Formats: sequence, C-alpha cells, structure tokens
Amino acid sequence: MTLPVRIDDPADPRIAPYTSIKERDLTGRGDRFIVEGKVALEVLVTRGRFALESVFVAEHRLPAAHESLERLSADVPVYTASRAIFDAIAGFPVHRGILACGLKGEVDGVGRLLSQRRLVAGFGLSNHDNVGALFRNAAAFGANGVVLDGESCDPLYRKSIRVSGGAALWLPFHHGDTAEELMKALERADQTIWALTPRADAQSLWDLPVPERLTLLVGAEGPGLPDVIIERAMAVRIPMAPGVDSVNVATAAAIALAHLFSSS
Repeated sequence: MTLPVRIDDPADPRIAPYTSIKERDLTGRGDRFIVEGKVALEVLVTRGRFALESVFVAEHRLPAAHESLERLSADVPVYTASRAIFDAIAGFPVHRGILACGLKGEVDGVGRLLSQRRLVAGFGLSNHDNVGALFRNAAAFGANGVVLDGESCDPLYRKSIRVSGGAALWLPFHHGDTAEELMKALERADQTIWALTPRADAQSLWDLPVPERLTLLVGAEGPGLPDVIIERAMAVRIPMAPGVDSVNVATAAAIALAHLFSSS
C-alpha cells in the first residue's frame, strides 16, 4: 500500500478533483468521476471495471479504509487530511470521510451489450436515485447490463454510484444516444422487448412466458415511456390493487426482474 500523503492546504493541486464536489456534480467532470464511502471504494478496488486515479480519506477514516487501501497498486496515490481540511476541500461535511477519483475511459457502445440474455433499458430517467436503484436491482436479479439513453442521468454520478451499492462500477452499461437510436439497435439485435407501463390494455407480467433474450424497458417517473416507444414493444403491466396504477420506476423494474429471475 502507498503511504498516505498528508494534505494541509485546501488549495493543494494534488487534490483538485475533490474540490467543491457538489457544485462540480452539477457541471460534470469530463472523463473523471467521484465515488464516496467505504462500500463504493471496496467495489471499485475489488471488482470495478474502471481505473482508479487517486484516493482521498479523512484521517479519522483511515482505519475503516485500510483493507481497500492495501489492495491498491503502488501507482495510485492516497491523500489524507484532518476532518476540517477534508470537509473544506469537499465543500460540505462528508460524513463517510472516504472519496476516490476514477477514470471513465472509453465509453462502451451499445453493440457490446446486445447479445446479452437479459438487459434493462431506461429512457429519460432524470433522477439519480432511480438510476442508482435501477443498477442495484439489475445486479440483484441477474441482468447482464443496463442501457440508458442520453436523456438519462449519468450512472457514474456520485449519488447514483452510492445508491447502486457500487453496482454501477462493475455492471456493464451504455449511456448515450436517443431512445429512437437505441430501439433500432435492440430491434436489429432481435431482442424481445417488454415495455413496462400501467396502461390497462397491457398484458399482465404474470401471464407471459419468459423469452430467452429479453430487454426490459422503463421510463421516467411520472410520464413513463412515450407511446411511440411502447407501440414498438410488448406493453407489459404489473397488476396492482385498485386505486393504484404505478410504483417507483426502480421498484417496478425490481418486481419485473425478480419475476424473470425466478422463471429462468
């Protein structure tokens, strides 16, 4: 393990990626991303598919991060600072006290995923919590990858990674292109496509045989999937109690994925 380098100056250029985290979450970091917390660091180090540029840990959290830090290669610098300096650099009190900076590298094209047996596709998902939860559910119930259009949130946003339980760091995904472009790609790949929708004319999830290769489509909270997308897929609903027509998008995906998982 590389010995931690102490940082005493919040303006030290070596920890520039960690400055004003919340503000930079909104503007983006280009080819970098930030992970927060012990769990996310452990996943990034042990099974993540992204390169790790550096780690920044508050002094009082070094013992908690020790096991992950021991696994780092010698060329990954580790920085540490007092809690006050650490929070001053981050721009807010980071209660978990553990941050790391990863490199996105080359963006995966959707073509790499199209031969997979089980995919989840999200169109227009504008809530980072929902994106993170979608990844966690996809990982839990055996999905082979996640496809997100360009209108959806970045799954490597700090909060998305945290909510995903680190699944966004290892589960293959594609993020980009329009919903139309992604639909064409899925159709060309002969994926069976189920579009989750509360529409009354949709078929019940419980009544459908599970195909060998399937992509499950989910839409944004509220508006759901556009009609033009649903018409190009099989409309599938989750039967619910009277007076309730929908649940959270990540919850709906979890129910459907659990059904597919148990039927496989």
